Amino acid sequence: MTAAPSRPAAEDPPWARRTAIALALLVMGVFLLLPLVTVFVEALRRGLPPAVAAIVEPDAQAAIRLTLLVAAAAVPANTLGGIAAAWCITKFDFPGKRLLVTFIELPFSVSPVISGLVWVLLFGAQGLFGPWLRERDIEIVFALPGIVLATVFVTFPFVARTLIPLMQDQGREEEEAAATLGASGWQTFRRVTLPNIRWALLSGVLLCNARAMGEFGAVAVVSGHVRGETNTMPLHVEILYNEYQFVGAFAVAALLALLALLTLVAKAVFEYLTGRRMEAHA
Repeated sequence: MTAAPSRPAAEDPPWARRTAIALALLVMGVFLLLPLVTVFVEALRRGLPPAVAAIVEPDAQAAIRLTLLVAAAAVPANTLGGIAAAWCITKFDFPGKRLLVTFIELPFSVSPVISGLVWVLLFGAQGLFGPWLRERDIEIVFALPGIVLATVFVTFPFVARTLIPLMQDQGREEEEAAATLGASGWQTFRRVTLPNIRWALLSGVLLCNARAMGEFGAVAVVSGHVRGETNTMPLHVEILYNEYQFVGAFAVAALLALLALLTLVAKAVFEYLTGRRMEAHA
């Protein structure tokens, strides 16, 4: 009598795998896909022309321009800061290294509203530096600089936290070898470190950009909600919704969601290409 093939002890039974997959798909469908589909359905409820009209309306165009401008300022700043932080943490040993890692993760644990309030307390009219700024006619809070500062704070961890695990796994051997051969710090970074992290860096930049365009809480505190001037796309959506302009609100929200989805698709493509390259070199 032939014994039935035994199943490895660590392997889950087929029904358990199917149940887990079905549950994961259900959760993703209900909590992720359904809200997105609802946004696009509501935006097009009265047809495409009203949705397009809501997007090309002057206040909406101002909100779109401001959103893109803030992202264009915040993402490069966080890219440089994230690279510098990841480089220091993974390539050097120094006192306070663990504290620096904690500071990098601080925006993840602090409410965006609180982070926005901090800038008001520092640079607002009654803030710590408010009188000095007012004497020199410098506007930070309720203006573009304050929105950029709040966005930079909230989105700072994305690039750094994407790079740190990869750079830790890569170790320091290649950089030390380059230094032994006489390469300067900049040459080592440009010719050794950057080629090894470029795809992870791009992934972190895309995530940072998606969050920068969609940030609401911190920006709401420092913007002043000046329609057509300091309202980003999320704030413009809130105003339209509160005014019962549902088609316009969902149209702008759909555009914002589309931008975020395109960013995530680009990230997935680059991760796929990175995996293919790693397999090719294995």
